[in-house]
Amino acid sequence: MSEHVPSHDDLPLPDYDHLPTGSLEGRIRSLTADQVATVRAYEEAHANRVAVLQLLDARAARLEQGAEPTGGSPDAARPEVADAPETPSPASPQTQGPPVNPPSHGDPTNPAQPRR
Repeated sequence: MSEHVPSHDDLPLPDYDHLPTGSLEGRIRSLTADQVATVRAYEEAHANRVAVLQLLDARAARLEQGAEPTGGSPDAARPEVADAPETPSPASPQTQGPPVNPPSHGDPTNPAQPRR
């Protein structure tokens, strides 16, 4: 059995390995049957996630039954990846809480703690 296993560079979905499972359903809608088969072969050879394989099989079946790929782009903006905040965090030494005073039984430098 010498099936061709696609490489990461052969995939029609950019950064496929980092896409959460939940976002795949929307992204594979724009793929053709051949592209879905490529992603499935890659998934089966690498992560082999049951939920993803079932999702790809369901999409392949819908395409086989006459569904058409949507006009969306598989490399469109990814809402599942949050942008970095634009402003720095307001945390600073001036905004930190009061110092913590550990209990005497937990602080080896406390002179009130008995030594053995």
